[in-house]
Parts: sequence; structure tokens; C-alpha cells
Amino acid sequence: MDLNVLKQISDLKKKKNAVILAHNYQIPEVQDIADFIGDSLGLAKKAVEVDAEMIIFCGVHFMAETASILCPNKKILLPDLEAGCSLADSISLQQLKDWKKKNPDAVVVSYVNTTAEIKAESDYCFTSSNAVKIIESIDKDKKILFLPDMFLGAYVQKKTKRKINIWPGECHVHAAMTYEEIKNLRDEYVETEVLIHPECACGSEAMYYSEKNNDKDIHFLSTEAMINKAKSSSAENIIVATETGVIHKLQRTSPEKNFIPINRTATCEYMKMITVEKVLETLKSEQPEVKVPAKIAMKAKTAIDRMVGIG
Repeated sequence: MDLNVLKQISDLKKKKNAVILAHNYQIPEVQDIADFIGDSLGLAKKAVEVDAEMIIFCGVHFMAETASILCPNKKILLPDLEAGCSLADSISLQQLKDWKKKNPDAVVVSYVNTTAEIKAESDYCFTSSNAVKIIESIDKDKKILFLPDMFLGAYVQKKTKRKINIWPGECHVHAAMTYEEIKNLRDEYVETEVLIHPECACGSEAMYYSEKNNDKDIHFLSTEAMINKAKSSSAENIIVATETGVIHKLQRTSPEKNFIPINRTATCEYMKMITVEKVLETLKSEQPEVKVPAKIAMKAKTAIDRMVGIG
């Protein structure tokens, strides 16, 4: 990595009272220059906590929007505005309004992987780490509209034993992961534990067989929970079913273990758009800024605050 670029970034951060937040799926070089690395919930909390005037958000657009909603007095910068999310794009504002119109008494529960406009039409937001808690906090006689990830919805429905109406959206990366890939890797590597993100298409089949065979070595976890689980695991080999970016942090925090991605091509092109050079340019220009309009932000904040409050 260019030492001159690193020095410029360090100097500009101090001069402008800026911090760099990076998601666990970012490229290794960006993770290495970040002040904080985490999942969506962790980064949302950190954005509020940090004593900084400016946040360089190395993630995707909806994450920067969430930071803008929670931190209206901080300047939120996203180094590449094209860093979007296929899952967030799987439901439009009009589609949600139409769904709500057909179910006027339902509680709308939206994944953090949604646009600010969608959050503003929701009663609760959630992340993969607290989705089960959110659903369990809602009165059992309430109808629930769960969006937009159908695989995460199926996982939550099974864990909570609640009847949930689930939007048929998906993350294109997690949707391509199969249980067959897990089986093949477990045949190849001995003494493995398996860490599966609940957005994965392989989740339902993996849950079925783990329960049927009383398999205690399969775990369904958010990215941050994967990192914590790996630290305490006694397994030498750990199979990881999520976007490959998390492998970098796993290797840094548990260097003695062998992490095996379910599919080495399981990368999100949007997460890989941000580079160290773009971070530097963003610090210099203080652009592009993500600022959610006040009216939308006010409505969305209620749902996000409930997500953060439940933890």
C-alpha cells in the first residue's frame, strides 16, 4: 500500500475530525485503514457514538443513509455513490405501499438493507443479528410484513415459530450459495464448523439436516457473530457461508484457524467498489455526501431507533 496515500489519509482525518467506518465485506486494503470495522448494526451504533464531524462510510448506499438518519449533524460521505445493493433494490416504495394497502393492520418490519424511503414506511428495522429478537418483541396477534429477504424471512419464521408474510427478495450473492457446496467441503475437510449467514439460500436445507442429525457444528450468524464464534471455536477448519470479504477480518482475529469460503467467487461487486484511493479523494473533496431529506429521515428514524434499542 502506498505510504504517501496512507499519510495523506491520516493527516486529513486529523485535520477534518473524520473517522472511517468499514463493513466486514469491504476489500482488505479498506478494512486495514478503517477506524472501525463491523456489521450493519455495529456500524450504525458506532456512527452515533464517535466524536467526529465527518464519517467516511465504506459500505453501500443504504448504510450511509442509515448513518445520515441517525447522525443529522455529521457529514456522511460515501466514496462511491454507485455502491448499491441488489437486496435493497428488490422492493420499491410503491410496491411496499401497495402491500401495506392490502394489509392495513399489519406491522411492517424491514431489513436494514433497504432504502431510507422504505424505512420511513416501516414500523421496525432489523439486522441479521437481531431479526429474531425484533419479531419476538411484536405482539403475537399482529400480522407481520417482513421484507425484503425471503431466505432470512424463512429462517426467522422457523426460529420464532411465527406466521410471517415474507417479501420474495434476495441478495444475489447469498442466493447463489447451496447446501451441496457445504456438504462437499465437509467431506473434504475434517473437524469443521460451519458458519452460515441467514440470508443464504442454503439456510433452510442446512437447518433441516442439522436438526435431523442433531448436528451442533452448524451455526446461523451475522458477520460480527461469525467473528466472535470463530474466536471461541475449537475447530481447526471453519466453513464460511457469506460474502468473502469477511474472511479478511476472520483471519486477522483468529490467525490460527483455516477459513474456507463456501464459494471463493461469492463477492459483492458493490462492496468492492470502494478503494483506498477513493477514500483519499473523498477526504479531500468532502464529496459525495449522503444526506437523507429531513421529512423522510424523521419517519425512518423511529424504525431504526427500535432496531438499535433492541440491539
